[in-house]
Amino acid sequence: MTFNLRIVLVEPLYQGNVGSVARAMKNFGFSDLVLVKPCKLENEARALASHAKDLLENAKIVTCIEEAIEGADVVVATTGITGMKTDEHIRMPPYTPRELKEKFKGTSGTVAVLFGREDNGFTNEELRMSDMIVSIPTSDIYPIMNLSHATTIILYELSQVETGEQELADGFDLRLLYEHIGELLDDIQYPEHKKEKTHLMFKRIFGRAQLMPREVQTLRGFFGRIQQLIK
Repeated sequence: MTFNLRIVLVEPLYQGNVGSVARAMKNFGFSDLVLVKPCKLENEARALASHAKDLLENAKIVTCIEEAIEGADVVVATTGITGMKTDEHIRMPPYTPRELKEKFKGTSGTVAVLFGREDNGFTNEELRMSDMIVSIPTSDIYPIMNLSHATTIILYELSQVETGEQELADGFDLRLLYEHIGELLDDIQYPEHKKEKTHLMFKRIFGRAQLMPREVQTLRGFFGRIQQLIK
């Protein structure tokens, strides 16, 4: 049983940041780096990667977030902006990196942590793809951190996760569960204007709960039985 951490950089603008992230990953013993439509990676990236050039050269390059998180059991998105409307669930509730470490204590599986663009982060639609939100506590005067610095803090905390026997539910099965919830909301004719928020709320709840494989199967069977009775 192992805890696998995947770092995903979404459309990074500056090659120096990408090189610095690769170096920080090697500092803390991680190697799974995925880049979504990155900038050109040339001499500056290699120079700042230093002895992590191999990690930089072996990074997986993809064209979309969906491809980047394929195979991950839990998807965590980082954001420097929190405190938005709580009833929308998009950026709430945020965990600190230390709290995130505690959440994964004793578990095994693959966790993908997403970092957004240096200039404008993530769109709300992209944040909806995540199961959990993490935000680094910073000064209100200047809350947005440099990409490589933020990544280093997350790497430091998660490098201390103590792997255990609690196996995280397979990410593919979780996606099926979320699809099932969407179908059920349609079946019960849930108010259209509330549907998206409610669906995301369930996703955030189950993301925080860190469901085990058997729990996901039981929930899918439970929702399926409800659908049968409705029909």
